[in-house]
Amino acid sequence: MIRIAVVGKIGSGKSFVAKSFKLPLFNADKEVALIYKKNNFFFKKLNKKIPKFIKSFPIEKKEVLNCILANNKNLKIITKIIHPIVRKKMSIFLKRNSKKKAIILDIPLYLENGINKKNDVIIYVDANQKLINKRLKKRSYFNKKLLSKFKKIQLKSNLKKKKSSYIINNNFNSVIIKRKIKKLKTKILKSNE
Repeated sequence: MIRIAVVGKIGSGKSFVAKSFKLPLFNADKEVALIYKKNNFFFKKLNKKIPKFIKSFPIEKKEVLNCILANNKNLKIITKIIHPIVRKKMSIFLKRNSKKKAIILDIPLYLENGINKKNDVIIYVDANQKLINKRLKKRSYFNKKLLSKFKKIQLKSNLKKKKSSYIINNNFNSVIIKRKIKKLKTKILKSNE
């Protein structure tokens, strides 16, 4: 099975690119959202550690964001509890899809958390920073301070590019990007036969 990971800056279009491969997809952000909504065990652990912010179940994303903004330590507390749960879900996904030719991993801190394996195909999604900023501002939960906190825990773009097997330039034109992905998918699958 070929593991294809999609990495890039926040707002660069990683999830759109990942989805466009039309392969079995593990999306860590969606898993986290499900954990907030459905995992009572996670809620209880988080409520015990930061009861001032995490008060009711299901957990609202706004509560988590306010918690992170209030104190830098809260992000570490949240990630320490949620990452093992997400990794377990990823492990189940990988086992369930082990007979597939290839899978896609859409995990924001993929390289930062050392999830990458030696033979993984890593695709860096590159995009113009002005276009990224324009897209980010449209998000309902956009907050400059929060964005800054998340950027600080990410590797620099040049390091991610160096570790990547391919770089795909996203101009946010869905027709063009899907065409690029189709060609790249064919190239990856053929080179790993």
